[in-house]
Amino acid sequence: MTHELITTAHREAMLANGRCSAAGADIDPHPVVKLFTPDAGATWLLTELDPDDPDIAFGLCDLGLGYAELGSVRLSEIESVRGKLGLPVERDLYFEADKPLSAYADEATKRGAISA
Repeated sequence: MTHELITTAHREAMLANGRCSAAGADIDPHPVVKLFTPDAGATWLLTELDPDDPDIAFGLCDLGLGYAELGSVRLSEIESVRGKLGLPVERDLYFEADKPLSAYADEATKRGAISA
């Protein structure tokens, strides 16, 4: 069973966050969506989409190399990622953020990986 990576509701919430950032607001939203590789160590906690280029997302990116970084990533690139067994990236259907992105980033720095 396959699921879309970003639902319409996720997209709308992420675009709203992106518009706030683009307007200069200093925001620290909760992650809207968690994506991961089921057969590799990559995880993305995404909070916003660029309103001028909705293929660009912002969030906490962990490629399984021992550290996570805040930054931008193209959704089209995430969709092309495959793990060791060739499995595509999936959305964590049960993920519900309980803190702002900065708190996840702080934890990931201490642990060396996203733990959400």
